[in-house]
Amino acid sequence: MHLQGRSLIAGTASGSLLFSQTPLSFWGGTDPATGRIVDEHHPLCGESLKGKILAIPCGRGSCSGSNAILEMMLNGNAPAALVFTEREEILTAGVIVAQVLFERSIPVLLLGKGDFAKLEHVSSATLESSILSFDGPSATNVTLPQISMQIRPVANFTSLELAAKDRDVLDGRSGSAAAMAMRIIFIFASVQGATELVDISQSHLDSVLYTGPATLMFAERLLALGGAKFAVPTTMNALSIDLQRWQQHNVDANFAEKANKLASAYVVTGAKPTFTCAPYLLDTAPSAGEQVGWAESNAVVFANSVLGARTQKYPDLVDVCIALTGRAPLVGCHTDAGRLPSIAIQAPSPHTTGFDHDLFWPLLGYQVGDISGSQIPLVLGLEANQPSMADLKAFGAAFATTSSASMFHIRGVTPEHAILQQRMPRIDVAAADLQKCHRRLNSAADESVDVIALGNPHFSFEEFEALAALLQKYDPRHKDKESRIRLMVTTSRFTYDKITQCEIADALQHFGAELITDTCWCMIQESTIGNAGTDGTIMTNSAKYAHYGPGLVGRKIHFGSLRECVMTYFRGRREPV
Repeated sequence: MHLQGRSLIAGTASGSLLFSQTPLSFWGGTDPATGRIVDEHHPLCGESLKGKILAIPCGRGSCSGSNAILEMMLNGNAPAALVFTEREEILTAGVIVAQVLFERSIPVLLLGKGDFAKLEHVSSATLESSILSFDGPSATNVTLPQISMQIRPVANFTSLELAAKDRDVLDGRSGSAAAMAMRIIFIFASVQGATELVDISQSHLDSVLYTGPATLMFAERLLALGGAKFAVPTTMNALSIDLQRWQQHNVDANFAEKANKLASAYVVTGAKPTFTCAPYLLDTAPSAGEQVGWAESNAVVFANSVLGARTQKYPDLVDVCIALTGRAPLVGCHTDAGRLPSIAIQAPSPHTTGFDHDLFWPLLGYQVGDISGSQIPLVLGLEANQPSMADLKAFGAAFATTSSASMFHIRGVTPEHAILQQRMPRIDVAAADLQKCHRRLNSAADESVDVIALGNPHFSFEEFEALAALLQKYDPRHKDKESRIRLMVTTSRFTYDKITQCEIADALQHFGAELITDTCWCMIQESTIGNAGTDGTIMTNSAKYAHYGPGLVGRKIHFGSLRECVMTYFRGRREPV
Protein backbone atom coordinates (compact mmCIF):
# COMPACT_ATOMS: atom_id res chain seq x y z
CA MET A 1 0.00 0.00 0.00
CA HIS A 2 1.18 3.52 -0.78
CA LEU A 3 0.12 6.67 1.09
CA GLN A 4 0.68 10.15 -0.34
CA GLY A 5 1.45 12.93 2.12
CA ARG A 6 3.11 16.32 2.26
CA SER A 7 6.87 16.13 2.57
CA LEU A 8 8.04 18.67 5.17
CA ILE A 9 11.66 17.49 4.99
CA ALA A 10 12.53 15.38 1.94
CA GLY A 11 14.47 12.14 2.18
CA THR A 12 14.25 8.36 2.20
CA ALA A 13 14.08 5.88 5.06
CA SER A 14 13.09 2.29 5.78
CA GLY A 15 12.53 0.65 9.12
CA SER A 16 10.20 -0.75 11.72
CA LEU A 17 7.24 1.53 12.39
CA LEU A 18 6.25 2.77 15.85
CA PHE A 19 2.68 4.07 15.93
CA SER A 20 0.66 5.90 18.55
CA GLN A 21 -2.35 8.21 18.55
CA THR A 22 -0.83 9.99 21.57
CA PRO A 23 1.47 12.99 20.93
CA LEU A 24 4.92 12.87 22.52
CA SER A 25 7.21 15.49 24.01
CA PHE A 26 10.73 14.53 23.00
CA TRP A 27 12.17 16.59 25.85
CA GLY A 28 11.25 14.92 29.13
CA GLY A 29 9.56 12.11 27.21
CA THR A 30 12.66 10.59 25.63
CA ASP A 31 16.26 10.00 26.66
CA PRO A 32 18.39 11.47 23.85
CA ALA A 33 21.47 9.58 25.08
CA THR A 34 19.79 6.22 24.39
CA GLY A 35 16.91 7.05 22.06
CA ARG A 36 14.37 5.45 24.41
CA ILE A 37 10.92 6.79 25.28
CA VAL A 38 10.82 7.42 29.05
CA ASP A 39 7.46 9.17 29.48
CA GLU A 40 5.65 6.67 31.70
CA HIS A 41 2.32 8.24 30.74
CA HIS A 42 2.87 7.42 27.05
CA PRO A 43 1.74 4.15 25.41
CA LEU A 44 5.17 3.71 23.77
CA CYS A 45 7.15 4.08 27.02
CA GLY A 46 10.21 1.83 26.95
CA GLU A 47 10.40 1.62 23.15
CA SER A 48 13.60 2.54 21.32
CA LEU A 49 13.32 5.19 18.61
CA LYS A 50 16.68 4.40 17.04
CA GLY A 51 16.37 3.60 13.35
CA LYS A 52 12.57 3.38 13.41
CA ILE A 53 9.88 5.35 11.63
CA LEU A 54 7.92 7.14 14.34
CA ALA A 55 4.27 7.89 13.56
CA ILE A 56 2.55 10.15 16.12
CA PRO A 57 -0.06 12.89 15.63
CA CYS A 58 2.48 15.59 16.54
CA GLY A 59 4.91 16.60 19.23
CA ARG A 60 3.65 18.26 22.39
CA GLY A 61 4.86 19.77 25.64
CA SER A 62 8.34 21.19 25.85
CA CYS A 63 9.90 23.55 23.31
CA SER A 64 13.17 21.67 23.98
CA GLY A 65 12.00 18.74 21.87
CA SER A 66 13.96 20.30 19.01
CA ASN A 67 17.13 20.00 21.10
CA ALA A 68 16.33 16.38 21.90
CA ILE A 69 15.86 15.32 18.27
CA LEU A 70 19.02 17.23 17.25
CA GLU A 71 20.94 15.44 20.00
CA MET A 72 19.72 12.07 18.72
CA MET A 73 20.57 12.93 15.12
CA LEU A 74 24.14 13.78 16.10
CA ASN A 75 24.70 10.79 18.41
CA GLY A 76 23.11 8.16 16.17
CA ASN A 77 19.98 7.43 18.23
CA ALA A 78 17.43 9.27 16.08
CA PRO A 79 14.38 7.78 14.42
CA ALA A 80 14.76 6.96 10.73
CA ALA A 81 11.84 9.27 9.91
CA LEU A 82 8.98 11.20 11.49
CA VAL A 83 5.36 10.91 10.34
CA PHE A 84 2.73 13.33 11.65
CA THR A 85 -0.93 14.03 11.00
CA GLU A 86 -1.19 17.45 12.68
CA ARG A 87 0.75 20.68 12.33
CA GLU A 88 4.11 20.10 14.00
CA GLU A 89 6.95 22.57 14.41
CA ILE A 90 9.09 21.62 17.41
CA LEU A 91 10.58 18.33 16.20
CA THR A 92 10.62 19.53 12.60
CA ALA A 93 12.68 22.55 13.71
CA GLY A 94 15.32 20.26 15.20
CA VAL A 95 15.61 18.43 11.87
CA ILE A 96 15.87 21.75 10.00
CA VAL A 97 18.75 22.90 12.21
CA ALA A 98 20.50 19.54 11.85
CA GLN A 99 20.23 19.86 8.08
CA VAL A 100 21.40 23.46 7.81
CA LEU A 101 24.17 23.52 10.42
CA PHE A 102 25.32 19.89 10.68
CA GLU A 103 24.43 18.32 7.30
CA ARG A 104 22.35 15.60 8.95
CA SER A 105 18.75 14.92 8.04
CA ILE A 106 15.81 12.58 8.39
CA PRO A 107 12.60 12.81 6.35
CA VAL A 108 9.48 14.33 7.89
CA LEU A 109 6.06 13.55 6.41
CA LEU A 110 2.59 14.95 7.08
CA LEU A 111 -0.33 12.57 6.39
CA GLY A 112 -4.07 13.14 6.40
CA LYS A 113 -5.90 11.78 9.43
CA GLY A 114 -7.53 8.94 7.51
CA ASP A 115 -4.26 7.73 6.03
CA PHE A 116 -2.46 8.15 9.35
CA ALA A 117 -4.99 5.85 11.05
CA LYS A 118 -4.14 3.11 8.53
CA LEU A 119 -0.68 2.84 10.11
CA GLU A 120 -1.94 1.53 13.46
CA HIS A 121 -1.13 -2.12 12.76
CA VAL A 122 1.73 -1.62 10.30
CA SER A 123 5.01 -3.14 11.45
CA SER A 124 7.44 -1.73 8.89
CA ALA A 125 7.47 0.84 6.11
CA THR A 126 9.54 2.70 3.54
CA LEU A 127 9.39 6.46 3.03
CA GLU A 128 10.53 8.09 -0.19
CA SER A 129 9.92 11.84 -0.26
CA SER A 130 6.12 12.17 0.01
CA ILE A 131 5.24 8.46 -0.43
CA LEU A 132 4.99 6.05 2.51
CA SER A 133 4.84 2.40 1.43
CA PHE A 134 4.10 -0.74 3.44
CA ASP A 135 2.88 -4.28 2.84
CA GLY A 136 0.23 -4.33 5.57
CA PRO A 137 -0.16 -5.66 9.10
CA SER A 138 1.07 -9.14 8.18
CA ALA A 139 4.52 -7.91 7.20
CA THR A 140 6.23 -8.79 10.48
CA ASN A 141 9.37 -10.60 9.30
CA VAL A 142 10.56 -8.39 6.47
CA THR A 143 14.32 -7.99 6.07
CA LEU A 144 14.85 -4.25 5.74
CA PRO A 145 17.69 -2.41 4.02
CA GLN A 146 19.98 -0.19 6.05
CA ILE A 147 18.47 3.20 6.85
CA SER A 148 19.20 5.88 4.28
CA MET A 149 19.26 9.51 5.36
CA GLN A 150 19.52 11.49 2.14
CA ILE A 151 19.99 15.23 2.39
CA ARG A 152 18.00 17.27 -0.11
CA PRO A 153 18.22 20.96 -0.98
CA VAL A 154 16.20 23.23 1.27
CA ALA A 155 12.79 24.44 0.17
CA ASN A 156 12.22 27.23 -2.34
CA PHE A 157 10.95 30.27 -0.44
CA THR A 158 8.83 31.79 -3.20
CA SER A 159 5.78 31.85 -0.91
CA LEU A 160 7.50 34.26 1.48
CA GLU A 161 7.18 37.99 0.88
CA LEU A 162 10.68 39.10 1.82
CA ALA A 163 11.23 42.64 3.02
CA ALA A 164 14.36 44.37 1.82
CA LYS A 165 15.87 44.17 5.30
CA ASP A 166 15.30 40.39 5.34
CA ARG A 167 17.17 40.03 2.06
CA ASP A 168 19.99 42.13 3.46
CA VAL A 169 20.29 39.87 6.50
CA LEU A 170 20.14 36.75 4.32
CA ASP A 171 22.91 38.21 2.15
CA GLY A 172 25.17 38.58 5.19
CA ARG A 173 25.03 42.34 5.68
CA SER A 174 24.30 41.84 9.39
CA GLY A 175 26.96 39.18 9.80
CA SER A 176 27.28 35.49 9.02
CA ALA A 177 25.52 34.34 12.20
CA ALA A 178 22.44 36.42 11.45
CA ALA A 179 22.47 35.18 7.84
CA MET A 180 22.48 31.57 8.99
CA ALA A 181 19.72 32.36 11.49
CA MET A 182 17.62 33.97 8.77
CA ARG A 183 18.07 30.94 6.55
CA ILE A 184 16.76 28.67 9.31
CA ILE A 185 13.81 31.01 9.90
CA PHE A 186 12.98 30.95 6.18
CA ILE A 187 12.87 27.16 6.09
CA PHE A 188 10.87 27.05 9.30
CA ALA A 189 8.44 29.67 7.98
CA SER A 190 8.09 27.76 4.71
CA VAL A 191 7.12 24.58 6.57
CA GLN A 192 4.50 26.61 8.44
CA GLY A 193 3.12 28.12 5.25
CA ALA A 194 3.95 31.71 6.25
CA THR A 195 3.87 34.35 3.53
CA GLU A 196 5.76 37.06 5.43
CA LEU A 197 7.78 37.77 8.54
CA VAL A 198 6.93 40.12 11.39
CA ASP A 199 9.05 42.31 13.66
CA ILE A 200 9.21 41.18 17.27
CA SER A 201 9.94 43.46 20.22
CA GLN A 202 11.63 40.92 22.51
CA SER A 203 12.70 37.30 22.75
CA HIS A 204 12.85 34.68 25.49
CA LEU A 205 15.33 31.85 24.98
CA ASP A 206 14.73 28.27 26.07
CA SER A 207 17.86 27.11 24.24
CA VAL A 208 20.00 28.12 27.21
CA LEU A 209 19.60 24.83 29.09
CA TYR A 210 22.35 22.30 28.48
CA THR A 211 20.81 18.98 27.48
CA GLY A 212 23.85 17.49 25.79
CA PRO A 213 26.71 18.24 23.38
CA ALA A 214 24.41 19.33 20.53
CA THR A 215 23.07 22.36 22.41
CA LEU A 216 26.57 23.69 23.01
CA MET A 217 27.69 22.83 19.48
CA PHE A 218 24.80 24.88 18.08
CA ALA A 219 25.77 27.96 20.11
CA GLU A 220 29.45 27.58 19.28
CA ARG A 221 28.74 27.19 15.56
CA LEU A 222 26.80 30.46 15.52
CA LEU A 223 29.49 32.28 17.50
CA ALA A 224 32.20 30.93 15.21
CA LEU A 225 30.41 32.42 12.20
CA GLY A 226 31.12 35.87 13.61
CA GLY A 227 28.99 38.92 14.33
CA ALA A 228 26.50 37.10 16.55
CA LYS A 229 24.50 39.76 18.42
CA PHE A 230 20.85 39.66 19.38
CA ALA A 231 18.75 42.21 17.52
CA VAL A 232 16.10 42.63 20.25
CA PRO A 233 16.02 42.60 24.07
CA THR A 234 16.37 38.95 25.06
CA THR A 235 15.77 37.14 28.35
CA MET A 236 17.04 33.69 29.31
CA ASN A 237 15.16 30.67 30.58
CA ALA A 238 16.15 28.58 33.58
CA LEU A 239 19.50 26.82 33.14
CA SER A 240 20.54 23.24 33.81
CA ILE A 241 22.31 24.26 37.04
CA ASP A 242 22.21 26.83 39.81
CA LEU A 243 25.30 28.84 38.90
CA GLN A 244 25.81 29.91 42.51
CA ARG A 245 25.16 26.59 44.27
CA TRP A 246 25.96 23.80 41.81
CA GLN A 247 28.78 22.41 43.95
CA GLN A 248 26.61 21.97 47.04
CA HIS A 249 24.02 20.35 44.75
CA ASN A 250 26.56 17.63 43.84
CA VAL A 251 26.49 18.47 40.14
CA ASP A 252 29.27 16.90 38.09
CA ALA A 253 31.99 19.50 37.47
CA ASN A 254 32.28 18.68 33.76
CA PHE A 255 28.52 19.03 33.28
CA ALA A 256 28.51 22.31 35.22
CA GLU A 257 31.34 23.66 33.07
CA LYS A 258 29.43 22.93 29.86
CA ALA A 259 26.17 24.34 31.23
CA ASN A 260 27.97 27.52 32.29
CA LYS A 261 29.72 27.74 28.92
CA LEU A 262 26.38 27.53 27.11
CA ALA A 263 24.80 30.21 29.28
CA SER A 264 27.83 32.46 28.86
CA ALA A 265 27.66 32.12 25.07
CA TYR A 266 24.19 33.64 25.03
CA VAL A 267 25.07 36.35 27.56
CA VAL A 268 27.98 37.35 25.32
CA THR A 269 25.54 37.45 22.40
CA GLY A 270 23.45 40.00 24.28
CA ALA A 271 20.92 38.12 26.39
CA LYS A 272 20.03 39.36 29.86
CA PRO A 273 20.93 36.73 32.51
CA THR A 274 17.41 36.38 33.93
CA PHE A 275 17.57 32.57 34.22
CA THR A 276 13.85 32.03 34.77
CA CYS A 277 11.13 29.86 33.24
CA ALA A 278 8.55 32.45 34.33
CA PRO A 279 9.60 35.57 32.38
CA TYR A 280 6.03 36.88 32.65
CA LEU A 281 6.88 37.70 36.29
CA LEU A 282 9.69 40.06 35.26
CA ASP A 283 9.35 43.81 34.82
CA THR A 284 9.98 43.25 31.10
CA ALA A 285 6.82 41.16 30.57
CA PRO A 286 5.09 42.09 27.29
CA SER A 287 1.77 43.88 27.08
CA ALA A 288 -1.41 42.97 25.22
CA GLY A 289 -0.99 42.89 21.45
CA GLU A 290 2.81 43.01 21.58
CA GLN A 291 4.51 40.77 19.02
CA VAL A 292 7.23 38.73 20.75
CA GLY A 293 9.30 35.63 20.06
CA TRP A 294 9.16 33.40 23.12
CA ALA A 295 10.12 29.80 23.79
CA GLU A 296 9.47 27.72 26.98
CA SER A 297 6.06 26.10 26.79
CA ASN A 298 4.51 27.47 29.97
CA ALA A 299 5.80 30.98 29.27
CA VAL A 300 4.38 31.00 25.75
CA VAL A 301 0.96 29.87 26.94
CA PHE A 302 0.89 32.48 29.73
CA ALA A 303 2.06 35.29 27.43
CA ASN A 304 -0.62 34.56 24.83
CA SER A 305 -3.49 33.61 27.09
CA VAL A 306 -3.12 35.76 30.21
CA LEU A 307 -1.06 38.76 29.05
CA GLY A 308 -2.55 38.93 25.55
CA ALA A 309 0.88 39.15 23.91
CA ARG A 310 1.44 37.41 20.57
CA THR A 311 3.92 34.61 20.02
CA GLN A 312 4.08 31.14 18.61
CA LYS A 313 5.37 28.28 20.73
CA TYR A 314 8.86 28.61 19.34
CA PRO A 315 11.14 25.60 19.40
CA ASP A 316 14.57 25.76 20.97
CA LEU A 317 17.22 26.73 18.41
CA VAL A 318 14.66 28.66 16.35
CA ASP A 319 14.24 30.97 19.36
CA VAL A 320 17.90 31.95 19.04
CA CYS A 321 17.50 32.62 15.32
CA ILE A 322 14.53 34.89 16.01
CA ALA A 323 16.52 36.81 18.63
CA LEU A 324 19.42 37.24 16.20
CA THR A 325 17.21 38.66 13.45
CA GLY A 326 14.30 40.23 15.32
CA ARG A 327 11.97 38.57 12.81
CA ALA A 328 9.44 35.74 13.08
CA PRO A 329 6.92 33.99 10.79
CA LEU A 330 3.62 35.88 10.68
CA VAL A 331 1.41 32.84 11.32
CA GLY A 332 -0.34 31.15 14.22
CA CYS A 333 -0.84 33.19 17.36
CA HIS A 334 0.85 36.21 15.78
CA THR A 335 -2.39 36.69 13.81
CA ASP A 336 -6.01 37.30 14.81
CA ALA A 337 -7.22 34.18 13.01
CA GLY A 338 -4.55 32.03 14.64
CA ARG A 339 -5.80 32.89 18.13
CA LEU A 340 -9.40 31.74 17.72
CA PRO A 341 -10.62 28.71 19.68
CA SER A 342 -11.81 25.62 17.82
CA ILE A 343 -13.07 23.50 20.71
CA ALA A 344 -15.22 24.34 23.76
CA ILE A 345 -14.69 22.58 27.08
CA GLN A 346 -17.22 22.83 29.89
CA ALA A 347 -15.41 22.78 33.24
CA PRO A 348 -16.88 21.79 36.59
CA SER A 349 -17.06 24.34 39.39
CA PRO A 350 -13.95 24.18 41.61
CA HIS A 351 -16.19 23.80 44.66
CA THR A 352 -17.73 20.56 43.39
CA THR A 353 -14.51 18.60 42.86
CA GLY A 354 -13.32 18.06 46.43
CA PHE A 355 -9.83 19.34 45.65
CA ASP A 356 -8.08 22.26 47.31
CA HIS A 357 -8.55 25.42 45.25
CA ASP A 358 -4.92 25.60 44.11
CA LEU A 359 -4.96 21.93 43.06
CA PHE A 360 -8.08 22.31 40.91
CA TRP A 361 -6.38 24.62 38.39
CA PRO A 362 -3.40 22.43 37.39
CA LEU A 363 -5.65 19.36 37.25
CA LEU A 364 -8.05 21.17 34.95
CA GLY A 365 -5.20 22.52 32.81
CA TYR A 366 -3.73 19.04 32.40
CA GLN A 367 -7.12 17.60 31.43
CA VAL A 368 -8.00 20.45 29.06
CA GLY A 369 -4.62 20.14 27.33
CA ASP A 370 -5.09 16.41 26.92
CA ILE A 371 -8.53 16.89 25.37
CA SER A 372 -7.69 19.80 23.09
CA GLY A 373 -4.38 18.47 21.72
CA SER A 374 -3.28 20.91 19.03
CA GLN A 375 -6.53 22.91 19.15
CA ILE A 376 -6.97 26.19 21.04
CA PRO A 377 -9.72 25.60 23.64
CA LEU A 378 -12.38 27.88 25.06
CA VAL A 379 -13.05 26.84 28.66
CA LEU A 380 -16.58 27.50 29.90
CA GLY A 381 -18.21 27.38 33.31
CA LEU A 382 -15.66 29.38 35.30
CA GLU A 383 -17.09 32.85 34.66
CA ALA A 384 -17.95 33.34 38.34
CA ASN A 385 -14.45 32.45 39.50
CA GLN A 386 -11.54 34.80 40.00
CA PRO A 387 -8.38 32.74 39.63
CA SER A 388 -5.17 34.32 40.85
CA MET A 389 -2.07 34.75 38.71
CA ALA A 390 -0.67 31.68 40.49
CA ASP A 391 -3.79 29.69 39.54
CA LEU A 392 -3.48 30.68 35.88
CA LYS A 393 0.25 29.97 35.96
CA ALA A 394 -0.42 26.45 37.26
CA PHE A 395 -3.24 25.91 34.75
CA GLY A 396 -1.08 27.10 31.85
CA ALA A 397 1.96 25.00 32.76
CA ALA A 398 -0.18 21.86 33.04
CA PHE A 399 -2.01 22.69 29.81
CA ALA A 400 1.28 23.20 27.97
CA THR A 401 2.47 19.78 29.14
CA THR A 402 -0.30 17.78 27.47
CA SER A 403 -1.18 20.14 24.60
CA SER A 404 0.77 21.40 21.61
CA ALA A 405 -1.37 24.54 21.33
CA SER A 406 0.14 27.95 22.10
CA MET A 407 -2.77 29.35 24.10
CA PHE A 408 -6.15 28.85 25.73
CA HIS A 409 -9.18 31.00 26.52
CA ILE A 410 -11.21 30.90 29.74
CA ARG A 411 -14.46 32.77 29.20
CA GLY A 412 -14.82 35.62 31.67
CA VAL A 413 -11.24 35.23 32.88
CA THR A 414 -8.64 35.64 30.13
CA PRO A 415 -8.48 39.00 28.33
CA GLU A 416 -9.36 38.18 24.71
CA HIS A 417 -13.06 37.83 24.05
CA ALA A 418 -13.77 34.47 22.45
CA ILE A 419 -17.20 33.74 21.04
CA LEU A 420 -18.66 30.26 21.34
CA GLN A 421 -19.43 29.20 17.78
CA GLN A 422 -22.31 26.81 17.05
CA ARG A 423 -20.07 24.58 14.93
CA MET A 424 -17.49 24.29 17.69
CA PRO A 425 -17.26 20.81 19.27
CA ARG A 426 -18.16 20.89 22.96
CA ILE A 427 -16.84 18.47 25.57
CA ASP A 428 -17.81 18.29 29.24
CA VAL A 429 -15.23 17.71 31.97
CA ALA A 430 -16.69 16.28 35.17
CA ALA A 431 -15.25 16.12 38.67
CA ALA A 432 -14.71 12.38 38.08
CA ASP A 433 -12.42 13.21 35.14
CA LEU A 434 -10.23 15.37 37.37
CA GLN A 435 -10.14 12.64 40.00
CA LYS A 436 -8.92 10.21 37.36
CA CYS A 437 -6.30 12.75 36.29
CA HIS A 438 -5.24 13.13 39.93
CA ARG A 439 -4.70 9.37 40.24
CA ARG A 440 -2.72 9.36 37.01
CA LEU A 441 -0.33 12.05 38.25
CA ASN A 442 0.14 10.33 41.61
CA SER A 443 2.54 7.64 40.42
CA ALA A 444 3.93 6.89 43.91
CA ALA A 445 2.21 3.97 45.64
CA ASP A 446 3.35 4.30 49.25
CA GLU A 447 3.41 7.15 51.76
CA SER A 448 7.18 7.75 51.94
CA VAL A 449 8.56 11.03 50.59
CA ASP A 450 12.15 12.15 50.07
CA VAL A 451 11.73 15.66 48.73
CA ILE A 452 9.03 18.31 48.48
CA ALA A 453 9.64 19.88 45.04
CA LEU A 454 8.11 23.34 44.58
CA GLY A 455 8.64 25.95 41.89
CA ASN A 456 7.87 24.42 38.51
CA PRO A 457 7.41 26.93 36.95
CA HIS A 458 9.48 29.24 39.16
CA PHE A 459 7.75 30.31 42.37
CA SER A 460 6.33 33.83 42.36
CA PHE A 461 6.38 36.30 45.24
CA GLU A 462 2.70 35.54 45.95
CA GLU A 463 3.39 31.80 46.07
CA PHE A 464 6.21 32.37 48.54
CA GLU A 465 3.82 34.38 50.70
CA ALA A 466 1.34 31.50 50.62
CA LEU A 467 4.04 28.97 51.48
CA ALA A 468 5.31 31.04 54.41
CA ALA A 469 1.76 31.41 55.75
CA LEU A 470 1.17 27.65 55.59
CA LEU A 471 4.46 26.90 57.32
CA GLN A 472 3.46 29.29 60.09
CA LYS A 473 -0.04 27.80 60.30
CA TYR A 474 1.01 24.20 60.79
CA ASP A 475 2.95 24.08 64.05
CA PRO A 476 6.50 22.96 63.30
CA ARG A 477 6.60 21.12 66.63
CA HIS A 478 4.47 18.46 64.98
CA LYS A 479 7.23 17.68 62.54
CA ASP A 480 8.41 14.07 62.75
CA LYS A 481 11.84 14.20 64.39
CA GLU A 482 12.95 11.30 62.21
CA SER A 483 11.76 12.93 59.00
CA ARG A 484 14.44 13.42 56.38
CA ILE A 485 12.20 15.20 53.91
CA ARG A 486 13.80 18.13 52.13
CA LEU A 487 11.74 21.18 51.16
CA MET A 488 13.28 22.57 47.97
CA VAL A 489 11.94 25.58 46.06
CA THR A 490 13.19 26.91 42.73
CA THR A 491 12.73 30.54 41.73
CA SER A 492 14.32 33.37 39.78
CA ARG A 493 17.00 35.68 41.15
CA PHE A 494 14.47 38.50 40.61
CA THR A 495 11.94 36.92 42.98
CA TYR A 496 14.63 35.70 45.37
CA ASP A 497 15.81 39.27 45.85
CA LYS A 498 12.24 40.39 46.59
CA ILE A 499 11.61 37.73 49.25
CA THR A 500 15.02 38.42 50.77
CA GLN A 501 14.27 42.12 51.16
CA CYS A 502 11.03 41.46 53.06
CA GLU A 503 12.48 38.62 55.18
CA ILE A 504 10.30 35.89 53.69
CA ALA A 505 13.47 34.06 52.67
CA ASP A 506 14.72 34.05 56.26
CA ALA A 507 11.38 32.73 57.49
CA LEU A 508 11.40 29.91 54.96
CA GLN A 509 14.97 28.95 55.74
CA HIS A 510 14.07 28.90 59.43
CA PHE A 511 11.70 26.06 58.58
CA GLY A 512 14.45 24.28 56.66
CA ALA A 513 13.50 25.28 53.13
CA GLU A 514 16.27 25.17 50.52
CA LEU A 515 15.98 28.00 48.00
CA ILE A 516 17.41 27.45 44.54
CA THR A 517 17.81 29.96 41.70
CA ASP A 518 18.85 29.80 38.03
CA THR A 519 17.55 26.28 37.42
CA CYS A 520 14.16 24.58 37.67
CA TRP A 521 12.82 21.15 38.55
CA CYS A 522 12.69 19.98 34.96
CA MET A 523 16.47 20.39 34.83
CA ILE A 524 17.47 19.33 38.36
CA GLN A 525 19.38 16.06 38.39
CA GLU A 526 19.18 12.99 40.58
CA SER A 527 22.48 13.92 42.27
CA THR A 528 20.89 17.10 43.64
CA ILE A 529 17.84 15.46 45.16
CA GLY A 530 19.46 12.19 46.25
CA ASN A 531 18.83 11.27 49.89
CA ALA A 532 19.25 7.97 51.65
CA GLY A 533 16.59 6.48 53.88
CA THR A 534 13.49 6.24 51.68
CA ASP A 535 12.53 4.77 48.33
CA GLY A 536 13.21 8.15 46.77
CA THR A 537 9.74 9.48 46.05
CA ILE A 538 9.07 13.16 45.43
CA MET A 539 6.02 15.26 46.25
CA THR A 540 5.10 18.31 44.19
CA ASN A 541 2.22 20.69 43.57
CA SER A 542 3.21 21.00 39.90
CA ALA A 543 1.26 18.91 37.38
CA LYS A 544 4.06 19.58 34.90
CA TYR A 545 6.68 18.02 37.15
CA ALA A 546 4.35 15.22 38.23
CA HIS A 547 4.14 14.32 34.53
CA TYR A 548 7.82 14.65 33.59
CA GLY A 549 9.51 13.76 36.90
CA PRO A 550 9.40 9.95 36.66
CA GLY A 551 11.08 10.03 33.26
CA LEU A 552 13.60 12.71 34.20
CA VAL A 553 14.93 11.34 37.50
CA GLY A 554 13.45 7.85 37.67
CA ARG A 555 11.41 8.55 40.79
CA LYS A 556 7.73 8.15 41.57
CA ILE A 557 5.72 11.26 42.33
CA HIS A 558 3.12 12.31 44.89
CA PHE A 559 0.99 15.16 43.53
CA GLY A 560 -0.96 17.43 45.86
CA SER A 561 -1.88 20.97 46.81
CA LEU A 562 0.52 23.36 48.49
CA ARG A 563 -1.27 22.72 51.79
CA GLU A 564 -0.85 18.97 51.36
CA CYS A 565 2.84 19.45 50.54
CA VAL A 566 3.38 21.44 53.75
CA MET A 567 1.47 18.91 55.85
CA THR A 568 3.55 16.10 54.36
CA TYR A 569 6.73 18.00 55.14
CA PHE A 570 5.78 18.27 58.80
CA ARG A 571 4.36 14.75 59.16
CA GLY A 572 7.25 13.06 57.43
CA ARG A 573 4.99 11.07 55.12
CA ARG A 574 2.16 11.44 52.62
CA GLU A 575 -1.26 10.70 54.02
CA PRO A 576 -3.25 8.19 51.88
CA VAL A 577 -5.05 9.93 49.03
